[in-house]
Amino acid sequence: MGINLPVIWTIIIAVGVMIYVVMDGFDLGIGILFPFVRQRDERDVMVNTVAPVWDGNETWLILGGAALMAAFPLAYAVILSALYLPLIFMLAGLIWRGVAFEFRFKADEAHRPFWDKAFTWGSYIATFFQGVALGSYLQGIQVENGAYAGGALDWLTPFSVFTGLGLLVTYALLGATWLIVKTEQRLQQRMVQLARPLTLGLLGCIAIVSVWTPLMSEQIAERWFSMPNLCFFVPVPLLTLLCAWGLLRVLRCQPEVGPFVLALCLVFLGYTGFIISIWPNVIPPGITIQQAAAPEQSMGFALVGALVILPVIMAYSAWSYYVFRGKVKIGDGYH
Repeated sequence: MGINLPVIWTIIIAVGVMIYVVMDGFDLGIGILFPFVRQRDERDVMVNTVAPVWDGNETWLILGGAALMAAFPLAYAVILSALYLPLIFMLAGLIWRGVAFEFRFKADEAHRPFWDKAFTWGSYIATFFQGVALGSYLQGIQVENGAYAGGALDWLTPFSVFTGLGLLVTYALLGATWLIVKTEQRLQQRMVQLARPLTLGLLGCIAIVSVWTPLMSEQIAERWFSMPNLCFFVPVPLLTLLCAWGLLRVLRCQPEVGPFVLALCLVFLGYTGFIISIWPNVIPPGITIQQAAAPEQSMGFALVGALVILPVIMAYSAWSYYVFRGKVKIGDGYH
């Protein structure tokens, strides 16, 4: 039996996207939470919790795009054509936010509020259009003769707008629970207060998407509710409810790492449901990973490079988080 290169590359891309959602998720979530914290010193602490690692977090987004182009060029061409506008808006938000990240520390008092707002709006725009792109991808892309056959605004639907709003809630929860780990005293308590409604909001978003997607797609409905699939997949919603209950329960105590771990579990379970819904398609609803795969020689050559670079990325990311572990306090500087 030979090596199934399309499956291996699918796993690499899926893991890379999940790592990006987690790492840049709490990063963007800090900007989303900015309007709920007014004190300048506390905002500085929020930003300082990710100052040493925020740009490295976005490495995984680049990796996912490059891997998609190398392994599934048809999917890369079609998806980027279909989602050109939301992806452009997302990148514009990330760039604007990155500029604001640097400038807000160096600006004088008169210009600091402008860069705070830029940081906030960059985070909102980037996150919302990520969610819009995700929802549009999930609802399916029209393909004819190996090319995108839809319109320029097919991505803009009620479902994609809802998933954009849902991702705002998701990243805000990741940001709040990350700050519970990294901060203390009044700011930490404020994040605990915000995490409770955000948990309920995320649970509600997951429930609505779980109902909406089967109603939207017969293929997804059959995947989830036919036998024996139902027996295999029913633990996913049950575990989601259990994690949400555990998160709310932990938030009543003196939380530290627990809420962040449980929030990650919620996101992972939601991502698992997404993978179940589209598998084995790389372009929903009908182009599979095998149909969109590059020639085996190309995939094998690219895999050698990936197996070299992935451990390097993981090692420097882990080292960065290890070096800058611990609480961030008021007065700690960003250089």
